[in-house]
Amino acid sequence: MTAETRWDAAAPAEPETAYWMRNLIICLIGSFTTIVAMTLLLPFLPLYVEELGVADKAAIVQWSGIAYGATFFAAAFVAPLWGRLGDIYGRKLMLVRASLGMTVAISLMGMAGSVWELVALRLFTGLAGGYASGSMVLVATQTPKHRSAWALGVLSSGIMAGNLVGPLIGGALPPVIGIRGTFLLAGGVIFFTFLATTFLIKEEKSPARKKAAKASGSWTSIPDKQPAIAMLTIGLLLMLANMSIEPIITVYVAQFVDGANVTMISGVVMAAAALGSILSASWLGKLADRIGHWTVITAALAAAALMLIPQAFVTSAWQLIVLRFLMGIALGGLLPCITAVIRLNVPDAAAGGILGLSISSQYVGQVAGPVMGGFVGGHVGMRAVFLGTCVLLAIGAIYCWWVSPKREAE
Repeated sequence: MTAETRWDAAAPAEPETAYWMRNLIICLIGSFTTIVAMTLLLPFLPLYVEELGVADKAAIVQWSGIAYGATFFAAAFVAPLWGRLGDIYGRKLMLVRASLGMTVAISLMGMAGSVWELVALRLFTGLAGGYASGSMVLVATQTPKHRSAWALGVLSSGIMAGNLVGPLIGGALPPVIGIRGTFLLAGGVIFFTFLATTFLIKEEKSPARKKAAKASGSWTSIPDKQPAIAMLTIGLLLMLANMSIEPIITVYVAQFVDGANVTMISGVVMAAAALGSILSASWLGKLADRIGHWTVITAALAAAALMLIPQAFVTSAWQLIVLRFLMGIALGGLLPCITAVIRLNVPDAAAGGILGLSISSQYVGQVAGPVMGGFVGGHVGMRAVFLGTCVLLAIGAIYCWWVSPKREAE
């Protein structure tokens, strides 16, 4: 009997919401639209910063980086708080709050009068937003446990698709309706997400969970903390490893691609991994529901580590594209499985808080990864980034293997 099964046997029976599939569909659409709105500014952000009065080219790049990173910086701090409040007052309420907050923030970005206002609004988006992460919490806690990894995989596919589609829309709309009009349109779309969330999502009420959440802290209420610690660590490691490659892709591709095509090929390379993850997330989630989440996490980390070795020695763009796509397939099921393991090993009254901590750890990796990758690539060499990332993922696979057999063999 596994430790996860023992926990299920010891815990009181939880009602399975009759609305879980409808909730999943609304969360999927809402997460997709909010992520699109969050990322569509990437192609025109430097242009908007210049329009707001920044003239020096170096300052434009600096302010663009600050404005983009501000959202993730703020979100990393408040994700556990929103998760904790969701445990107490309801996860649907957190989605309503996030969608309304993002409607206001993104609409106001189209009315910004200075770069300081833009940065402040990006910070506010991180503080008030978090729809996609809140959706992961609601779906994880409202979906029948034997379908949780599959449902989370479907939701992850929608989130990753939003990250792909957002920059494409951001490149196409401003020439047609202007930069400010693009922000206002995005705010309007998220307002419809707010309405759908408010009136269509149904959450099972649990007075016992609310009372338990108020009575004890999230972390102290967990009887066995090892699975949660392992998943927080692996989530950070995953994002650290994934994002460490991003700063060097364009420079790396330039070594074997003609200068005129570097940016286009670099975009395809970056998109290849995301596309692989989109295609594999729900399938790997379904597989994990059947053979075990720890098994899939360990295998996925090991496979991704192996894929990184040949990436350090490619001689053409198509080789790198294929390898990044295959690596994306391997990594696609990791975030759904990490969330499912936490869900299965944490009391319902503390699930939101711990999942919020998991999201924060991933944001830390998302911020630290590019910094580390850029430093290693600039001072040691670009091959060292791929090989160093390989070592990180291999360590993660060994750690997960070391922990999981003891839990599943008993």
